[in-house]
Amino acid sequence: MKLSDFDFDLPKSLVAQYPSKSRTDSKLLVLRDILVDSTFSQLGDFLKPNDLLVLNDTKVIPARLFGHKDSGGKVEVLVERLVNDHEALVMIKSSRSPKIGSYIILENKSRFIICDKKDGIYTVDFGSFSILNVLNEIGHIPLPPYIDRVDDNEDHSRYQTVYAKNDGAVAAPTAGLHFDELLLSSLVKKGISHAFITLHVGAGTFQPVKVEDIEGHKMHSEYYEISTETIDKIEQAKAIGGRIIAVGTTAVRALESASVNGKLINQKGDTDIFIYPGFKFQTVDAMITNFHLPKSSLLMLVSAFIGFDEMFETYRHAIKEQYRFFSYGDAMLLEKKSK
Repeated sequence: MKLSDFDFDLPKSLVAQYPSKSRTDSKLLVLRDILVDSTFSQLGDFLKPNDLLVLNDTKVIPARLFGHKDSGGKVEVLVERLVNDHEALVMIKSSRSPKIGSYIILENKSRFIICDKKDGIYTVDFGSFSILNVLNEIGHIPLPPYIDRVDDNEDHSRYQTVYAKNDGAVAAPTAGLHFDELLLSSLVKKGISHAFITLHVGAGTFQPVKVEDIEGHKMHSEYYEISTETIDKIEQAKAIGGRIIAVGTTAVRALESASVNGKLINQKGDTDIFIYPGFKFQTVDAMITNFHLPKSSLLMLVSAFIGFDEMFETYRHAIKEQYRFFSYGDAMLLEKKSK
């Protein structure tokens, strides 16, 4: 398939700039045999006892930093990945690229040295400074490029799931933003349990596919973990007829990465899995996701899951009914297209 096949016109007014008043106030578009307009607070009406939600418990770090080079020029830094407590992979925006061996001095006078550069990504060392301590002191929430404003205090809580646990993401697993503790507990009372995976969402999630022949696209790499406990819950749910419902494309990518050989196994490591039409899903039966960018790999994933024509029909309906798009937007519940 061609990249141009995945393009569509989206009114700018539908790109959500702020979250809904409360998490479960978001609209929910449900695709079964027909499209159903609902609200996220009613999610339980569309799930069944023994279904299992798989949630991504990654935690967004305040990854955007500001400072200056030791030569004086201003810089903006985005921490892409934490290597350990003192080393990181970062992107740096400046008038001139900093040199290997030079220092970046940050707003709180902490600093890091540029150790290496590969494919536009710098390896840096904060020395005696703890990266997380620096980020928590002066870091900004790295809002996506289509949110046309600076981050504010509300973003520190709302651009984070209520079950966020493991530091490392520079973008939120946005399908999870619609859940609150009350909704999760109410679903458990209905016999709808949940389990966790971790996938640290990288800035590459916002990168558009640039090659016209989509099979030539090289996906960005992201770290993920799936525990034995989660594998056991998935196997138990399937054994009693429950569906595995991935909350977000990140959960889909993690689960399918760990089951590419037909059997789901506990894993940790990097995945660069690229899911596009023709992909054979092994584990996921349904998914909850937000609405995605034109020409994006995530739109291709949705198309692979529900069908190309069904994807466009769903998006046309969402635009007509004024659903809010992207990270702070509304959600969909999608069932996998039958063979």
